[in-house]
Amino acid sequence: MPLSEPGWWYADEPTLWARALSPVARVWGVAAERRYRQGKAFRSPLPVICIGNFTAGGTGKTPLAMYVAAELARFGASPVFLTRGYGGRHPGPHWVQPDLDGADDVGDEPLLLARVAPTLVSRDREVGARSIAAGEGKRRVIVMDDGLQNAALAKDLVLAVVDGRRGVGNGRIIPAGPLRAPLAFQLGLADAVIVNTPAHDGDPDAAAESPFAVWLRDHFGGPVLKATTRAAGDTSWLRDLPVVAFSGIGAPQRFFGLLERLGAKLVSRRTFADHHRFADDEAKALLADARAHGATLCTTEKDHVRLALAGGALGELRDASRVLPIRLDFGERDAVRLAGLLEASLVARSAPFA
Repeated sequence: MPLSEPGWWYADEPTLWARALSPVARVWGVAAERRYRQGKAFRSPLPVICIGNFTAGGTGKTPLAMYVAAELARFGASPVFLTRGYGGRHPGPHWVQPDLDGADDVGDEPLLLARVAPTLVSRDREVGARSIAAGEGKRRVIVMDDGLQNAALAKDLVLAVVDGRRGVGNGRIIPAGPLRAPLAFQLGLADAVIVNTPAHDGDPDAAAESPFAVWLRDHFGGPVLKATTRAAGDTSWLRDLPVVAFSGIGAPQRFFGLLERLGAKLVSRRTFADHHRFADDEAKALLADARAHGATLCTTEKDHVRLALAGGALGELRDASRVLPIRLDFGERDAVRLAGLLEASLVARSAPFA
């Protein structure tokens, strides 16, 4: 969605902008719901699991998609990601080739997904699903990255992920707030909601209950599961390290906060828009900032992958930057509940996964 996220979307009280844009938001919401209800869904011969969110902006959708793919593989399935490739030039259907494709070709998130499982970019979801079904391979399952509000493809399981800290902001629809469509309508499309909340010391069970999760348990009839985003692998290198952190993701403050919790000393923070395409002058400025502070450049996997095929100052920035990989974790109880939902969706399609 080509829209920068204004801070007032998440203000405690509706701002003048939110109130002024509410009539436009109502039209947006009616159009989104009508478009979905008038759509004719294609039923793929393969099971389809959709990972979506209620709002514009980052919620942890890509880490959840990766987690789901790993769980499906554990069941003996062969997950295949289907994504529209936001930010890329390929309309698809196009199989992502991480060694040859750049973010300008297919978008940044598909490059990350392709590290985990085969990934097809297709702006037309039906065409993409048909292409995957026509391919070779046994026990394939389509993991649809985004598309909760898209009616073109019938889904066997819909998992919506929400930022536990920010919830749905002021509760208003774009452009007056972050919601992509009326919340009640979107809740009716979801089979389960995953609330992504920061944990203490990396323990999913120690994460505080989100106020939005409490609200969901009273207003949503399906399972409400708690997840946490944490760093993957050894992070001892960050302790007491001077860091120039830069990020162009949906919620960069989550990344900066994680760095600080891991012991990094942030001497500078540079925030860019989600899916931002870095320019040479920005790369030079970041490199100069790190040199001036005697600091290490650090960024997210999603930002770093956008520099993958770059040369010049952008290539220098890529090579000079350290990446903090993240992953999604669930407590034991909710991990079992999610596994049950995934397995049930496969069994319902007569897919005998063991």
